[in-house]
Amino acid sequence: MKTVEVLITGRVQKIGFRACIRKIALDLNVSGTVANLPDGRVTIHATAEAMILEKFISLVYGCPRAVIRDVRIRDATLRSFESFTIVKPETPLSSEF
Repeated sequence: MKTVEVLITGRVQKIGFRACIRKIALDLNVSGTVANLPDGRVTIHATAEAMILEKFISLVYGCPRAVIRDVRIRDATLRSFESFTIVKPETPLSSEF
């Protein structure tokens, strides 16, 4: 198991992107969180097996109406999440890249 933090830049807010990410995560049994950041980016914390995380990240490009300009991925401290949840904008679980 491993945890990654993903930072996505582009047109990714107010288009249902977080719901799309959550559906992909639940379909793949990935746990974690997705949140909007005040600057228009989206941050994801995800925990799963390494190969599952690779597939998860590749599928985010398929979210409708999203225009992804940049995806940054870094390893994070292993975290345990009960499920995959959308975090409200005022309480994102993010650290800056």
